[in-house]
Amino acid sequence: MITTEAVIIRLVLAALMGGIVGLERETVNRPAGFRTHILVCMGSALIMIVSMNMYYSFPPGSSDPARIAAQVVSGIGFLGAGTILREGVNIKGLTTAASLWAIAGIGLANGAGMFVPAAAGTGIIFFTLVVLKRIEMWVAIKKRFKQLTLRISDVPGQIGLIGTTLGKMRVNIKKIEFKEIEESRQAVLTLIIEIPPYLDMTNVVVELSDLPGVFEVEYEEG
Repeated sequence: MITTEAVIIRLVLAALMGGIVGLERETVNRPAGFRTHILVCMGSALIMIVSMNMYYSFPPGSSDPARIAAQVVSGIGFLGAGTILREGVNIKGLTTAASLWAIAGIGLANGAGMFVPAAAGTGIIFFTLVVLKRIEMWVAIKKRFKQLTLRISDVPGQIGLIGTTLGKMRVNIKKIEFKEIEESRQAVLTLIIEIPPYLDMTNVVVELSDLPGVFEVEYEEG
């Protein structure tokens, strides 16, 4: 049997580790935040303790502590699914659902008395959510900014037509440079644009290329 002191220590550590991860989710205003992660982690630890006590309380071979604990892994999926939201073409909540699933594992490890793996796992989860998120955002920003170079007719309304077309695709124009081509009725238009995450740059090029007065469209990373 697991002693009362050991039970308390395991539950408190599970709540603490769950709170560390949950606090990060709370700061970014996610549906499953501080209290949810504490409850999931501590509850998983409690289930693991109950499973192990049942194993010690009954004759050998009559109880398997892994059977009840395994239900935590599958059952947490229902809670995780509740944090996943669809907003238009965007899906939100996948990271929070994954953190709930992982924190359930931390709870099971604490319940089993495996404090070192639990602490290491908590550190890795927190590092993933905080540090790697910044790297992910930096990569996403680099991917969203593009430089467009267009060879166009130098006639009134041409830039407005291009701007309207980009606006319909929810493309944000950050910078414009216009340069006339000598001895011709053409000009080079250079744009720094920010595209939505769901928009493929190929579609932007096709739409602009089909406009009257647009002769050539090229793009590169901003």
